[in-house]
Amino acid sequence: MYRLAQDYFGRAWMVLIFLFLYLPLLFMVVFSFNSSRQDTVFTGFSLRWYEALGRDNKIVEGFWLSLQIALATGILSAVLGTFAAFVLVRYQRFAGRTVFSGMVNAPLVMPEVVIGLSLLLLMVGIQNVFGWPERGLFTIILGHTLLGMAYAMVVVQSRLLEVDRSIEEAAMDLGARPFQVFLLVTLPNIAQAIMAAFLLSFTLSFDDVVISEFLSGPGVNTLPQVIFGYARRGINPTIYAAATLLIVVITSFVIVYSVRVARQARRHAREAQLAVSESGATP
Repeated sequence: MYRLAQDYFGRAWMVLIFLFLYLPLLFMVVFSFNSSRQDTVFTGFSLRWYEALGRDNKIVEGFWLSLQIALATGILSAVLGTFAAFVLVRYQRFAGRTVFSGMVNAPLVMPEVVIGLSLLLLMVGIQNVFGWPERGLFTIILGHTLLGMAYAMVVVQSRLLEVDRSIEEAAMDLGARPFQVFLLVTLPNIAQAIMAAFLLSFTLSFDDVVISEFLSGPGVNTLPQVIFGYARRGINPTIYAAATLLIVVITSFVIVYSVRVARQARRHAREAQLAVSESGATP
């Protein structure tokens, strides 16, 4: 009886958590189709805010800017995070390892306000000395990469710790050089982790407001900055429509990627089972 009550309590608690997390998103999606500007009463179904979204140049330009920044940040973060993870996992002893590890992990615990302010002071100082860079696309990418690289490193590092070193040693025994071992053996084994690191960094960059506020220049506003600016001035259902489209696109991408990963896992399991059965049938 106690076990049954415990199971019901656990399920009810899980349902409450999911409602707390996703019910506001559901209300936002519903009111993006509202015919009026009110966000408390649904007066009728309409696509007027989606039509207004297409005419809003600030949101459209902010979306393309955020997309460019997120793509660049995701690629740079995945590459730099992979190298950092490889160094920390494969090389246990070298001069400055503790300092290197601490510096790479620092953005994970540092408030974004502190990161943004420190980067702003750095960029202003460099610009005063060299006259470059101007605050805008490039500086935002640098700031987002600093944060995304730390998260990417954690994801790839956890996968590297699970990779069987004997496979790499076997490749080296067969004559492969260290670079070939990394490219042909290690990289395929951590490819999914690198993709996950890219997606995480992409999402963090696309959603970031704080660092973007510090590092953006005049006339350079990402989509979250535009939405945040609209939200401060009052109710604007256009941002509901923009957020709804983002939810649909991101959810669709995640579902497609998850299905692809699941199919690959099933295919690998079948291939492994077939190999085991064939080896057992061989006299």
